[in-house]
Amino acid sequence: MNGFFAILSRMKYIRRWGLMRNAREENLSEHSLEVAVIAHALAVIGNRRLGRQYREEQVTLCAMYHDVSEIITGDLPTPVKYFSPHIRNAYKEVEQTATHQLLSLLPEDLAEVYRGTLFMEGLDAKEKNLVKAADKLSALIKCIEEERAGSHEFKDAKIYTQQALEEMNLPEVSIFMEDFLPAYQGSLDQLTLSSPWKTKE
Repeated sequence: MNGFFAILSRMKYIRRWGLMRNAREENLSEHSLEVAVIAHALAVIGNRRLGRQYREEQVTLCAMYHDVSEIITGDLPTPVKYFSPHIRNAYKEVEQTATHQLLSLLPEDLAEVYRGTLFMEGLDAKEKNLVKAADKLSALIKCIEEERAGSHEFKDAKIYTQQALEEMNLPEVSIFMEDFLPAYQGSLDQLTLSSPWKTKE
């Protein structure tokens, strides 16, 4: 019996934003999918509009697995994680150990394929930055959704996340935020107003 994929399926039980009062709880599984979708979008934007040579599929795959260590460690709140360099470095070591533990569950012939994905070894520095940016964009979207639901709990998190994204200075992120982020403030009717399945009355 091999438990690797069965353990991965438990991502849906890992709650994010544990210290925050959530209007709607978010789990690790849905966060990982959203990060993968956004990372893919950033790679496509970079390739089509900025002349980059990102490997779109590899970026997407690594983004999907970027937080698998949290199946074991749980989601450590950002204020705790970044409280001091010592805590940040210690937690990074814990994450690495947890990922190695997950990888050890696979047969060796499969483990060598997943090693590069789980540790993002298959990405260059610029591609890794896309995944990090996608992770932050997902967090920003969460803040926007909470704000729209009437929660003030994420007000400061929204400011800090926006600042962090600006400091990354990635044109791909700027394009995504300008072209696509405003729609997250819209209602379903607003989003589908010009959709082909919208019937005219």
